[in-house]
Amino acid sequence: MINAIWAEDRNGLIGFNDELPWDLPRELQHFKKVTDNNIIVMGRKTYDSMGKRSLPNRTTVVLTRNKKYKIKNGLVFNTLEECLDWYKSQDKDMFVIGGAEIIKAFEPHIELIYRTVIQQVFLGDTYFPKDFNLDNFEKLSETRRYLQDKNNEHEFIVYKYLMCELNHTKRKLVSICDFWTAGKD
Repeated sequence: MINAIWAEDRNGLIGFNDELPWDLPRELQHFKKVTDNNIIVMGRKTYDSMGKRSLPNRTTVVLTRNKKYKIKNGLVFNTLEECLDWYKSQDKDMFVIGGAEIIKAFEPHIELIYRTVIQQVFLGDTYFPKDFNLDNFEKLSETRRYLQDKNNEHEFIVYKYLMCELNHTKRKLVSICDFWTAGKD
C-alpha cells in the first residue's frame, strides 16, 4: 500500500530552510513507529536535510531529477514511473514522506494518509501543497491527541485518512459479509 505521512502546523507549514520548524520528539516517535520496517520515499532536499543518511530499519528511496545523484544504503530513482515500477515487486508498505513536490507527485497513488497537525503556527518557507485534494480521502479517525509536556513544547493531533474509492470498496465488502452472516443464527 502506498501511504503518505507528514506533519504540518495549523497553516499547513511543513518546513523552514529545508528542515522541520519544530522539535517534537513524540511526533518523531510516531513517525518511526508507523514507518519502521517499511519503505520511505522522499525528494533529494528532504534526504539532504536528514544529513544525507538513511533511517534504520527502513528502505530509503530518493526521487530526484539529478541522474548523477547517489546515496549510501538506499535507492535513487529519476522518475515517478521508475519508482512505482520498482515498488510493484516489493512486499512492504511505501511511505511518501516529503517534500511538498514529492507528496503532490504521488497524490493519485496514495491510499492512506497519516497527517499530524501541530496546534501552533510557525515561521517557515515550505507549505503542504494547496492543490493536494484531501476531499479524495475520508477521515477515518483522529488517532491520537498528544498534549504538550516538558519534552514536547506543542500539542499535536494525528489524523488517519483513507482514499474514498478504497473506503467505499471496503464498506461494500463489509456490507456483503454482514448480509451473508446475518441470517445464519
